[in-house]
Order: sequence, then structure tokens, then C-alpha cells
Amino acid sequence: MTKRWRCARVALPLALALILCFARIMPVRTLFATNFYEADIAAPDLLQELEESCRLFAREDGAGKAWSRAHGYRGYTSYASLDDLPDRDPAFHDLKRLLDKHVKAFAKACHFDLAKPLKLDSLWVNVLKPGGTHSGHIHPHSIVSGTFYVAVPSGSGALKLEDPRLAMLMAAPGRSEDAPESLQPFIYAEPAAGRIFLWESWLRHEVMPNAGKDERISISFNYR
Repeated sequence: MTKRWRCARVALPLALALILCFARIMPVRTLFATNFYEADIAAPDLLQELEESCRLFAREDGAGKAWSRAHGYRGYTSYASLDDLPDRDPAFHDLKRLLDKHVKAFAKACHFDLAKPLKLDSLWVNVLKPGGTHSGHIHPHSIVSGTFYVAVPSGSGALKLEDPRLAMLMAAPGRSEDAPESLQPFIYAEPAAGRIFLWESWLRHEVMPNAGKDERISISFNYR
């Protein structure tokens, strides 16, 4: 056995040991996570009551219809007109009680250091017609925001979530097609009747166009 070969036999295990040691010392960690909450509520009777109430408001809330037309909202929203839905309608009161529990669970998962429990600050109806959408936005002055889906026809559009670091990526390369969800720049959360989504209010999001043939009904809300 030559001297060169003996050296190579010694060097290879040593190099492998160094690589393994280096990997243990410097693992890849995931930092600054963005939490997103998704749950399905099995309450068909409540869904039916909420749908009837939402359609009633869409017919009779003149101020809400006027605001929707003035702001180019394709359909109806009570965002700027009705601020007392849990007191006005028993179905919305029942919904609030459910939302309180889910928001509490989400706040715990986020490890919020709160002086007092989060409370519902605002809640509004969205009846989105075919072709309707809602451009990217955040929910200022709130801590947790979310949407509860009442009626979701086929093709009525996903909720698009945006990586909050996009403005700072600069020359960062795009992600490969097989990148895990946690590394994707955009996530599309698919709604369904009875489904609730929760996120921190600073997370920018967008309602994709309703490509279905029927109206999509949802109820959005803020907690603080």
C-alpha cells in the first residue's frame, strides 16, 4: 500500500466526520413564522340561518348597497353600514360565540402576551357576485382578523395570502416548484361552507375573483 493511499484512507473518514459535525453545529432553522388558522365548523342549521340573514341584509340595507356601489364592490357588503350584527340577529350572536373560542385558541398558538382577552371589534357581511374580487389589503388597528364562509359555490375563488417579506426580497431568486408551503411567496387558502380562517391582521391578503355562477357569502371580522 502506497503512502498516498494510506493518507487518503485516513483523510476520507476525517472529512466525513467534519461534515457531520458541521451539520450538527449549523442546522437550518425556520424563523419568524407566519401563523394561519383553519377550522371547519359543523353547524348546518347555523349556516342556513346565517345565509338567510345575509341575503336579507343584502336586500334591505340601503346604506350598505349605496356604499358598495360607490366603492365598486361587485355585490353587497355591510362593512360601512351595520356595526351591531351580533345584537341585531340571533344567528350572528351564535356565530360570535363560536368565533370567540377559535380566536382564543389562535391567540394561544401565537403566544400573544395579552393584558386581557381579545374581543370582537367589527364584523360584516360580504355577498360577492360572479366576477367580484377584493384587491390586496391588510386590517389596520386590529390584532386578529378572519373570515367565516357561509355559501361557497364551485369556482368562487380562494383567499390569497402574501409573504410579508416580499418588499425586502430584492434580488432573492424565485422558489422551485417543489418548495414546501412555508417557503412559497403566495399561498391560496381554499374556502368552504362552514370554514373559518384566522390570521394576524398585518398579513396582506386578497380575495381572488369569483369565477363561479352564484354569489359567494362570507362574514369577515376583526378582534383587538
